[in-house]
Amino acid sequence: MRKFLVFSFLIITFILAGCTTTVNKTTPTSTSTAGMIEPQTISKFGDIPVPSGFKLVPADSYSFENSGVRVGLLKYQGRGDSDQLINFYKEQMSMYNWRLLNVVEFGERMLNFDREQETCIITLQSKGGKNVQIVIALGPKAQATKKAIK
Repeated sequence: MRKFLVFSFLIITFILAGCTTTVNKTTPTSTSTAGMIEPQTISKFGDIPVPSGFKLVPADSYSFENSGVRVGLLKYQGRGDSDQLINFYKEQMSMYNWRLLNVVEFGERMLNFDREQETCIITLQSKGGKNVQIVIALGPKAQATKKAIK
C-alpha cells in the first residue's frame, strides 16, 4: 500500500509539473513590437542585458565576481542596427536600475551607466555591414578619498 501511495504521488507530481509554466521573475520583460530587439535569457551578468543573437567571444572576455565586487570586460559579436542597439540599451538598462550618464557617438558609440557602487560602459563597434561588436566593461566606482586632517 505504501509503494502505491508513493507511486501515485510521483505520478500526480509529474502531471501537475507538466501543466504549469514558469516565469523568470528576475528578468524584466519588454514589450515586443516588430523590429524591436529582445534580450537573451541568459547573460554573464544577469543585470546587464545582451541582445538576442549576439555571441560571447570567450577568448577576448573576462569576468571576476567576489563578495560585492564585480569586474568584467565582455565582448559579443552579432548582427544588428546601431541605432536599435542604442535604444535597446537605453530601455533595458533602466529596467535593471542602471542610470544613463551619457552617450558618446563618434565612429564608435559608447553608453555610460552607473548605479550605487558600479559603473558600466557599453561600446558598440561597427565591424562592416551589419556586423557589430558589443564591449561591456563593468567595474566598481572609485571611492572618494578623505584628506587627513592635521
